[in-house]
Amino acid sequence: MIYIGADHRGFELKEKAKKWLVEMGYQAEDIGALSYDKDDDYPDYAKTAAEKVVANPANKGILICGSEIGMAVAANKIKGIRAGGVTVPEQIKAAVNDDDINVLVMGADYLSDGMAKEIIQIFLETKFAGEERFVRRIDKIKKLEEHE
Repeated sequence: MIYIGADHRGFELKEKAKKWLVEMGYQAEDIGALSYDKDDDYPDYAKTAAEKVVANPANKGILICGSEIGMAVAANKIKGIRAGGVTVPEQIKAAVNDDDINVLVMGADYLSDGMAKEIIQIFLETKFAGEERFVRRIDKIKKLEEHE
């Protein structure tokens, strides 16, 4: 399952992305915003999507806000989330291959529809390489999550 969410600045792109996901053959659940609300808050959607992804490691999340930064910061506060924002397709391939990100974050203000669609497709098709050095680094990130 792909959990997709966006605040008001990402709402329009989220609506398009939901259609693309269906066209690509994926199941997607819209976790909000379900309607445009200029006063909504991105951490609410980041939290909901991140918790759903953590609940089942086979799940992935896609979050969209204006800049990509706020959503990524908020999602990464949830233990077990590795959220990354990207602006070019090469970044997302590396992010999944090397860092096994499980939540893609996109900045609607900086992406064309074509670029966003390409990034989503690469995010969902790329697999984690699982090389020892990548696993070692992710294990170190997990230890950081335990630090209080």
